[in-house]
Amino acid sequence: MTGSWSVPTVFTALDHDRADRRGFPEAIFCQGKTIEQLESIAGEIGERAAVTLFTRVEPGQAAAIQRVLPEARHDSVARIVVWPPDPPAPAGGKVVVVAAGTTDLPVAQEAWTTATYLGRRCEMVVDIGVAGLHRVLGHLELLRGARVIVVVAGMDGALPSVVAGLVSAPVVAVPTSVGYGAAFGGLAPLLSMLNACAPGVAVVNIDNGYGAGHLAAQIAAPFT
Repeated sequence: MTGSWSVPTVFTALDHDRADRRGFPEAIFCQGKTIEQLESIAGEIGERAAVTLFTRVEPGQAAAIQRVLPEARHDSVARIVVWPPDPPAPAGGKVVVVAAGTTDLPVAQEAWTTATYLGRRCEMVVDIGVAGLHRVLGHLELLRGARVIVVVAGMDGALPSVVAGLVSAPVVAVPTSVGYGAAFGGLAPLLSMLNACAPGVAVVNIDNGYGAGHLAAQIAAPFT
């Protein structure tokens, strides 16, 4: 083999105009990115004031981002780093995030953090899965006051259909990879949610809290 070669130095092209086009800024998906890449991206983002979410952040990656952006906020449960650290003033309708169980909390908090930093007023309820329907009924007033509800569930994935049958707001269903073997890493709840008999249920991908929070923020945007 002859000749010379070099590793490409350009590894990203940040979409700084996305907020102007779509109303929301770009998020940085951190899984698979190196420390050096994230430090470079953080440096470029730090020159701008737009809200930026670094999603699926591992602890070492979060530390690297915060070395460049010391004031950035790290939510270790949601696995998100946010810049700037304070969310914008909320506007539009209320988003309620529901987690069926405590083990669904990381995905639910990813949705909650995303919608909050995209400018929505958010509330979260945890551990009201279908094994105890009285717990769902105990939060009816809150659920019925939402513009949109994000329901996060693993196992049999039945909770979104139950909630959608009780409220007038649209429901964004998020299957999680929580469950025993026959849950197939989230495939079983995904199929359950896609087959929900209650109308008004939209489904995002397995463990996609960011996508659910983003969709909820769009649905709950102020009327123009």
